[in-house]
Amino acid sequence: MSATRLIDRGVIRVSGDDARDFLQNLVTNDLDPVVPGQAGYGALLTPQGKMICDFFILALAPEDGGGFLIDCPLLQTADLMKRLKLYKLRAKVMLDDLTEKSAVIASADGAPLPADAGFVYDDPRLPALGQRAITDVEGIETLVTAEPEAYHARRIALGIPAGGRDFAYGDTFPHEALLDQLGGVSFRKGCYIGQEVVSRMQHRGTARTRVVPVVFDEGIATETGAEATAGSKQLGHIGSGANGRALAMLRLDRLADALAAGQTPLGGGLAFHLAEKPDFIRFPFPGEPDFGAVAGAAL
Repeated sequence: MSATRLIDRGVIRVSGDDARDFLQNLVTNDLDPVVPGQAGYGALLTPQGKMICDFFILALAPEDGGGFLIDCPLLQTADLMKRLKLYKLRAKVMLDDLTEKSAVIASADGAPLPADAGFVYDDPRLPALGQRAITDVEGIETLVTAEPEAYHARRIALGIPAGGRDFAYGDTFPHEALLDQLGGVSFRKGCYIGQEVVSRMQHRGTARTRVVPVVFDEGIATETGAEATAGSKQLGHIGSGANGRALAMLRLDRLADALAAGQTPLGGGLAFHLAEKPDFIRFPFPGEPDFGAVAGAAL
């Protein structure tokens, strides 16, 4: 077992009689499967359908006080608290920022975490990511055996985007950040904020920009945020990288045109190509037989 502390995570507790219904009416994922020990992955959106932040929601058992813990990006914690309070109105809900006295740890190698590591749960995005846990910050040193870089290198190798690294909050639709591929969006639950935009993108197939895994030809990934181009066209931007691989937010239709024209994609001036498509991704990559039909529907 190799575990690391994710110092860029915050923790919010949502409790009270109306906690489940309150969250169900706000977030992109369905709260029904979220029971003690079983976390969900979702996001809070603007009315225009763009992501304020994504997060994990863990249900607590009655003996642990009930309610939910939200494992969220540290830099978005204050804004998320502010928005939850705005939507609270008269709901019987209590909101507490537990960031200062809590810590988030994650498996760096996919192996299970110790059962006594706190509130332990399987990463709901992909089984290969292993487990995460929300625990007390006191004594955290005894649980940590790896640096965060090890976790992120594994995440990048598996093709899993991270907010603030591979996509920008406030400017990204859930489809672009692969939430539709990773169980972060329910298309069967009732209404939530931004739902109309997300549903329209799903049914019309208008998600032309996606985070995809890439491999740099020289074995060294360029810096995060570098522009991705092909010929004179901008394709997007390179996100986080490790071991010659990276995640990139790219216009896939433009990439397909560049490849058809024999142009080499560049990230920060370094040549790259698409990595092998991860098993969890269901949309076609440029070069696959059915890509043209999907791209055509998106235009």
